[in-house]
Amino acid sequence: MYTLREIYFTLQGEGFHTGRPAVFARFAGCNLWTGREADRATAVCSFCDTDFVGVGPDGGKFDTADAFADAVASRWPTCATGGDPFVVCTGGEPLLQLDAACVDALHSRGFSVAVETNGTQEPPRGLDWITVSPKAGAPVVLEHGDELKLVFPQEVARPERFARMDFTHFYLQPMDGPDRESNTAAATAYCLANPRWRLSLQTHKLLGIR
Repeated sequence: MYTLREIYFTLQGEGFHTGRPAVFARFAGCNLWTGREADRATAVCSFCDTDFVGVGPDGGKFDTADAFADAVASRWPTCATGGDPFVVCTGGEPLLQLDAACVDALHSRGFSVAVETNGTQEPPRGLDWITVSPKAGAPVVLEHGDELKLVFPQEVARPERFARMDFTHFYLQPMDGPDRESNTAAATAYCLANPRWRLSLQTHKLLGIR
């Protein structure tokens, strides 16, 4: 059984693939927070800005990997010309559910498969793009991939802690919330002083899209 909070077609708003049309498959559940506001203060990750609890009106529960992949494929526009079908598996924490059977089923429907993970779980084989977003207080077992996207600032998760990991791209993403402007200024200053890091903005929020 695969439980999805939501599956929808949009533009990727963050990181390397910013602006790319994609189906987002948001898996329900996370190992760093229950998703309940009452538990936020004691969560390992207390700043999460996504709703990953339960099944939403455009989500579902799927008994098989093929049923899940069919649901993803149904969101890709049938009139699309050009551009490879692209799915971003996110959460919550998608690697609590996403497995090799899902990846194979998505590939068989023509999709490139990306995952956005907190890095606490090992990935299945066959993924085309791996984005790790580490959280302070959580172990990082997945130390390699395509991009590391660090929400900034996190007091005990400084960029230097991750700079030697095996990723092709390194991004700082200003933490949203009441201090967003100062966090953006601080992230900008850090990237200018440490050119290995690039700035990632949540452009979907700027555009008012999901």
